[in-house]
Amino acid sequence: MSTPKDPQTIHREHPAWKIWPSIEFAILHFCVFAICAVLVGALWVQFVAGEYPCPLCLLQRMAMILTAIGSIFVITHGHYARVQGFSVMGLGYGISILSALVGLMISTRQILLHITPGDAGYGSPVFGMHLYTWAAIVFLVVISVSGVMLIFGRVPILHCPECHAVEPGPNAKNKYVRLSWYSWCTFWIFGAIIFINALATFAESGFHAFLPDNPTSYRLFDESSNPESNGGDAGPH
Repeated sequence: MSTPKDPQTIHREHPAWKIWPSIEFAILHFCVFAICAVLVGALWVQFVAGEYPCPLCLLQRMAMILTAIGSIFVITHGHYARVQGFSVMGLGYGISILSALVGLMISTRQILLHITPGDAGYGSPVFGMHLYTWAAIVFLVVISVSGVMLIFGRVPILHCPECHAVEPGPNAKNKYVRLSWYSWCTFWIFGAIIFINALATFAESGFHAFLPDNPTSYRLFDESSNPESNGGDAGPH
């Protein structure tokens, strides 16, 4: 009866997989930057084209932010195989997949609201499709990429192989990994976009619990210039 092979030996039998952690690390950063690019495009449509996002549009932005947080979790915790007993890859990509599923449901609902013949849709088309249609495609891509990464994610240790959990738990916790400069740049850019979106949402909603179905102004500034005009709250689009 043959003895089971050591996991390290099994990994060495496939030299091509040695470069996979670096590839995965790059893909994770690219995913975050891709979401940032989509959110910047949405902000451009809002501030440059002068189109106000509806409640469903803002919910889709929030879902996209959460999908990127899943990638960031894997980047920051990729030197561990598990955190509190949970797989780092399972948590990170799970966050991205679940967030993308929620976002896909929201964007699909908005697509169905404007699917009837003669309905011009909400907002102006971008490259032939409305933003919520592009959002549905983005969420589908996130789900697909996350699934592929889970399948090929053979090694959960991305940027600190020596921090593998072959050591006792207390010793492993003392390991500190300094992230690369490009990781911090990615996080700062992502954080700035979140902050801008939060300010834009607050300016559009003001001190109201709900946005109108079809916003036409920034209610915070309207209330500041005319305190008596409170406007009626409306449910989500």
